[in-house]
Amino acid sequence: MALIELSQMAPVGALLGLDPGTKTLGVAVSDGARIGANPIETIRRTKFKADMERLFALYDDRQCVGIVLGMPTNMDGTSGPRAQSVRAFAANVLATRDVPIAFWDERLSTVAVERTLLEADTRRDRRRAVIDKMAAAYILQGALDRLRQ
Repeated sequence: MALIELSQMAPVGALLGLDPGTKTLGVAVSDGARIGANPIETIRRTKFKADMERLFALYDDRQCVGIVLGMPTNMDGTSGPRAQSVRAFAANVLATRDVPIAFWDERLSTVAVERTLLEADTRRDRRRAVIDKMAAAYILQGALDRLRQ
């Protein structure tokens, strides 16, 4: 496999959504019919090998067929240093295991999730605990909605 366009993903099966950060990796999963995305975990990044073991344990447990990786595109559509970091992360994931990976524009995903959590009157410590996996679900849901169009 390798990096593919979202439209090239297998037509059925669960997808794993990732919101990669420098300290955490937000993880979400879709159902097999790809109707909804559910936040499942925030992996606290330590060593890459340990992070990948946890990531692929989640991938295998949920019988996923691909990964949707949030791409931090600038507001003007250009790529910055964070986008380069995500591309390098994707290459490292592929070096660990050959799975289909598609990028999805994650512009404002964390802002949208933060706003939703604030509107729900979520405490600051609780927001901090869930924001990365919620952002992963937001990213994945956007990709799922696009696949249904």
